[in-house]
Amino acid sequence: MKTHWQILVVDDEEVMCESLAAWLREDGYHVDTAASGREALEKAQQRDYAIYFVDLKMPGGMDGIETMMQVRRLHPDASIIIITAYATVDTAITAMKEGAQEYIVKPCNPEEISLLVSRIIKVKNLQRENTILRKKLTRQYRVQDVISKNPKMQEILALAHQVSSLRSTVLIQGESGTGKEMVARAVHFSGDRASKPFVAVSCAALAETLLESELFGHEKGAFTGAGQQKQGKFEMADGGTIFLDEIGDISPKLQVDLLRVLQDRSFYRVGGSQVVKVDVRVIAATHVNLQQAVADGDFRDDLFYRLNVIEIRIPPLRDRREDIPLLAAHFVEKLAHELGRDAGEISEGALKVLMAHDWPGNVRELENAVERAIVTCHSRTLTEEDFSFLMEIRESAKPVTIPAGMTMQEMERLLIVETLRRASGNIKESAATLGIDRSTLYEKIKKYEIPR
Repeated sequence: MKTHWQILVVDDEEVMCESLAAWLREDGYHVDTAASGREALEKAQQRDYAIYFVDLKMPGGMDGIETMMQVRRLHPDASIIIITAYATVDTAITAMKEGAQEYIVKPCNPEEISLLVSRIIKVKNLQRENTILRKKLTRQYRVQDVISKNPKMQEILALAHQVSSLRSTVLIQGESGTGKEMVARAVHFSGDRASKPFVAVSCAALAETLLESELFGHEKGAFTGAGQQKQGKFEMADGGTIFLDEIGDISPKLQVDLLRVLQDRSFYRVGGSQVVKVDVRVIAATHVNLQQAVADGDFRDDLFYRLNVIEIRIPPLRDRREDIPLLAAHFVEKLAHELGRDAGEISEGALKVLMAHDWPGNVRELENAVERAIVTCHSRTLTEEDFSFLMEIRESAKPVTIPAGMTMQEMERLLIVETLRRASGNIKESAATLGIDRSTLYEKIKKYEIPR
């Protein structure tokens, strides 16, 4: 994808600067220019260029070597090519020693420039694909992998990095789809436990008895079908981190069991009499308001205080709209690679559609929307037509009439039916919109006998 990688040409000679930029633009690259080292640094602070062509001799107190050193502090992965009309062994050695990737002499040969850039871009594409595949396979996200420029999110990420090497329990609260598990993984993989297991458990996906066995394991013969001893997730996470997603959905009995683990760092397997001790950091997450659940008597206050040692509240996407373009561009790059499509850009019109949407399903809904647009688009630039389904959702979001005397169960059924209709039957999207787990939505569809 040529246009993904952007290039900055830095040269005080206007003719040379514009000629080189024109050659590169003819090859299909996005190219900006700067007439001095200081102007180059200003542009580098605003945009992450992949390749810099920097003239060695420039006036204004900042030559090519100094410009290169300053740029590398801002963007360590940038490829910098030094250009000069005064080629000597000493200048070449100095340039390469300070981090220049290449050293070329004026007058520049357009074919040589094209081959050089093509070679650099191929390497960068391979490195990026390797990074995407590694994260897809391991999901080892660090704090710096979380994409955001929202001030509140920056505070959250700073706190996550600060507590990453502590054993203190973390409670992450936020609506469904805001990225609670990704933040949990960032806390784990940025700290001292990064080389140890990260074990995730969805507390909403299993019934009480199954979840108890899943968390604590069981002994042979503990119940029908328990043919052998089984380790639970807490044992599997020993030395590392256990992530308890949707902690607000666990039963009163499991709340007591979990409180014991947090207090003593020990437990009994189901059907067992031997104490199992573990060194596990607990990160819990929920989309429900646990403080309100405590006030309503649905959640133990002592367990809440044990969980809420470090509190992280992730704002919904509608409250950090400045992140939408960043996230959308990230998803285009990631999903285009995964789907084998040649999508590489989002038009201004498409961005306006994305910015206008309320995103009830948050980041997860945005990712789904980008994937749908990539699958159905007919060019490498995603346009507002490719996101027209979002406008249709907005136009169809008219008030639903609620008949008098309707029960809570009838209202819940009506809400699920309407949400499924708007999402064209998409379970993942509907669950995100409703703020519940997919398994919970499946159960309610079955309970209310809702046709698919």
